[in-house]
Amino acid sequence: MAGVETADVVIVGSGFGGSVAAHRLADAGLSVVVLERGRAWPPGSFARTPAEMHHNFWNPEQADYGLFDVLEFRGFDSVVSAGLGGGSLIYANVLLRKDERWFVKDAELPGGGYEYWPVTREDLDPHYDAVEAMLTPSRYPFDDPQFAGVPKTEAFREAAVELGLDWQLPPLAVAFAPKPDGQPGIGLPVIEPSYGNLHGLPRRTCRLCGECDFGCNDGAKNTLDHTYLSAAKAAGADLRTMCEVQAIRPGGPGYQVRYLLHAMDGSAVSKRIDCERLILAAGSFGTTRLLLGNRAHLPGLSPALGTRFSGNGDMLSFALHTRRDGRPRAMHASRGPVITSTIRVPDELDEDGGIGRGFYIQDSGYPVILDWLVQNMDVRGDLSRLAGFSMNRLRAALRWAGPDHLEHGIGQLIGTGSLSNCSLPLLGMGRDVPDGVMRLRDGELDVSWTTETSRSYLDRVRGTMRDITAALGGEYLDNPLWFRKRLAVAHPLGGAPIGRHPGEGVCDPYGEVFGHPGLYVADGAAMPGPVGANPSLTIAAMADRLCDHLLLARGMSGRSPARGGQRRSGGTTQATPAAPARLSGGRTGAAALSFTEEMAGQVTLGEREGPAPLRLRVTVAIQDMDAFLADPRHEATATGWLDCPALGGRLLVARGRVELMVTESAGGRRRMRYRLPFTDDRGRRLLLSGHKELRAGPPTAIWPDTTTLHAKVLADGVTLGAGTLKLGRRDFLRELTTIRAGSPGALERFGTFFLGSLWQVYRPRLTS
Repeated sequence: MAGVETADVVIVGSGFGGSVAAHRLADAGLSVVVLERGRAWPPGSFARTPAEMHHNFWNPEQADYGLFDVLEFRGFDSVVSAGLGGGSLIYANVLLRKDERWFVKDAELPGGGYEYWPVTREDLDPHYDAVEAMLTPSRYPFDDPQFAGVPKTEAFREAAVELGLDWQLPPLAVAFAPKPDGQPGIGLPVIEPSYGNLHGLPRRTCRLCGECDFGCNDGAKNTLDHTYLSAAKAAGADLRTMCEVQAIRPGGPGYQVRYLLHAMDGSAVSKRIDCERLILAAGSFGTTRLLLGNRAHLPGLSPALGTRFSGNGDMLSFALHTRRDGRPRAMHASRGPVITSTIRVPDELDEDGGIGRGFYIQDSGYPVILDWLVQNMDVRGDLSRLAGFSMNRLRAALRWAGPDHLEHGIGQLIGTGSLSNCSLPLLGMGRDVPDGVMRLRDGELDVSWTTETSRSYLDRVRGTMRDITAALGGEYLDNPLWFRKRLAVAHPLGGAPIGRHPGEGVCDPYGEVFGHPGLYVADGAAMPGPVGANPSLTIAAMADRLCDHLLLARGMSGRSPARGGQRRSGGTTQATPAAPARLSGGRTGAAALSFTEEMAGQVTLGEREGPAPLRLRVTVAIQDMDAFLADPRHEATATGWLDCPALGGRLLVARGRVELMVTESAGGRRRMRYRLPFTDDRGRRLLLSGHKELRAGPPTAIWPDTTTLHAKVLADGVTLGAGTLKLGRRDFLRELTTIRAGSPGALERFGTFFLGSLWQVYRPRLTS
């Protein structure tokens, strides 16, 4: 049609799904248009004053185009964002992977149906790697003197130790140092990556102001506008703000998209753009509403549309008036990033004695300006202080003998601030029951979901929060909404879930809508149930996997830029190497310790081919022993080769990962994980994914456990083959001779860690 604008791909929304897709697809050479309903929020533009906050809500009918969209449903309230960067603008920065055993299969739901995850942790691990490489998360530098003055972190850890709970510092998408792996410092200029920054404004490292959830005016958060969207723009993506999509229709080579282009004066102009591929990434509410509202024009949509809604187990409570040894204990919840540490409570799926559905509880915080609001909740104390102040002024007036100094009296009137200073919000999330249903009622989105079916889960979360509060010497308080059995949901999920077939889900396991080729869902709506952990990283990883599938379906490279990107030069595409993804905190230079491992065995690559021999040789290197020991995944790099005639002979492994002695759950079971990417003789990007399982057993189990690698060969998350590789005794003796340590101390520390981990696993049987 003449005069109609077209693009290869239109993406609706710019959150964790849309921004990943924008970067991946633009970098592959496609023309990409992103339609975001909100506006751009550069550093320094986020509201702070009461007057600014008054208009900081999304309400186009009143010409308000603010950051927060507050939604009220029958069983819960929810807050989502409107802006370039989506939920990353107001989230608390936590990037945790979904627990391996929480990818449930055939879990029955109370009202009928079941929860089924058609993807696995193994499928997503390479995509988790890719997203982490882009967002460069780092753990809160708790031991650095500049960042040590955050008492809530230490208090939370002490409570976890007292209760025997699993405490950790989660990866945070926050710049604590000017560049990844740099030296942390407060308020330092951030060094931008090679693709620059779309806002063109300077950024500073974290100042511990607690304003993460209100928008970071320093740019210290590695939000999507500073990362994926800046890279997408540099690759040629067209990022359009104030564009609210109203309708989607099949048409032409793919889809027609109609949207309103808002102006700040409240006016709007209707626009249309056609595309070959359409990716919906407007969040669980936005995407589901679009599909429901346009269902008549998308015949054959699955009956699962609108189902599997979940709040990701969100629960908020408060530990008030915390004390230690009978004296007030300062928490300073307004100092630091909003979340610095987390506690994980195991699930019955973990097979380690867990009971019920698992969850996480995290220390939380808020901007310092809210300290005044929190303190004003102490009405009884306010009245007492006001009465005392008034009586003192009356006495002074009756015995007036000259000028009086009011400093002490005013100080008494203000009070000690113990409520705000000695209190800590507790944020919980986990595996609630995904049985909510989303519908349109009079054109508006309606969600039928209550706390009843998740009551057992919620009671366990509240019980653990009470225990934590008691360990902190405080007084427990539920979120006031709970008195009406309502929840505050920050992580809405579901509505257009993935599934194995249309009877189970709206989309296939890659996010493509059944019956509508080229239409994808790439956000929280695609989740078939709760993620359990903070869902942002999983949503982004699923979107990265979607892009591999989309590009391969078009006959293009499925390579993720974060794992080895592409740059266009003079109309041609050139491969560019990617740095290995590592959490910040390591140092460059010679490895602290390395060793070379060689294993051999067989893999079965399809029924016709039968077993094929495979030999693997990799050098495992620990760059920074301090970071390695502090990292719960104990991650090291791996380089080398694998030799398999069925795949083309000897093939290079350049950017592999090995996780040594990962604790799977609180029961102490350990695994060693291997993720080794390579390219076969046909140019396919493949992954050798494997693990060594360490289970408590007799002393004779140590050798087979530590020398047997259960391996799969994957292509774009699909298993091509599986088998077992073993480390022979001669290979083991040879491996000992390859150990190289930067210092005797590094070797001693690694040996203590490795042997100590074995002792923890096998001690129950060794000493019985």
